Amino acid sequence: MGVFGDRVLPALLDAVMRRRRFAAYRHRALAGARGLVLEIGVGTGLNLPFYGAEVRTIIGLDPHPRLLGLARRRAGQGPCAVHLIQGSAESLPLADNAIDTVVTTWSLCSIPDPLAALREMRRVLRPDGRLHFVEHGLAPDPGVRKWQRRLTPCWTRVSGGCHLDRKMDDLIRAAGFHLGDLADGYMAGPRLVTFMYEGRARPGR
Repeated sequence: MGVFGDRVLPALLDAVMRRRRFAAYRHRALAGARGLVLEIGVGTGLNLPFYGAEVRTIIGLDPHPRLLGLARRRAGQGPCAVHLIQGSAESLPLADNAIDTVVTTWSLCSIPDPLAALREMRRVLRPDGRLHFVEHGLAPDPGVRKWQRRLTPCWTRVSGGCHLDRKMDDLIRAAGFHLGDLADGYMAGPRLVTFMYEGRARPGR
């Protein structure tokens, strides 16, 4: 990727996602996380300081080594041990029913096969475990949806694989989860990228 891809892009991503308006979403997404936590798309580790005392250990997974390098600098800011793994969410290197809480924040948009990744999250969750999520995706307004679908092929090429038009609640249900609670709506900013889905889900039986 060269100097820009290897150094500048991770720094830019970190700066954007550090903005204060994301903090409330992080607090809500991580509230109630407990035990052994798997964070999908840990990125630069921006969620790590938000975890509470009920979390025993965090396994942070990401496919990008440069982002994991930044995450290591934040690994000591949380309340517990953090283990960082380079890997793909579509093939998790974990045993069945091993995880108490799975967390995904703004990650499903860029995973090549989000349904496969969600099925893997369900596989590794304990029967009483929970998926905590906040993701952007397909908006309800016809005009916004039209442009999300029209622009996604170009957008994915310039944004690290991010898709504008994934309907996150449908994907989560299709992977075999039951949505316990779901809140959605626009956050401040361009409507193409600011329709948020947030909530909790449990693995179906």
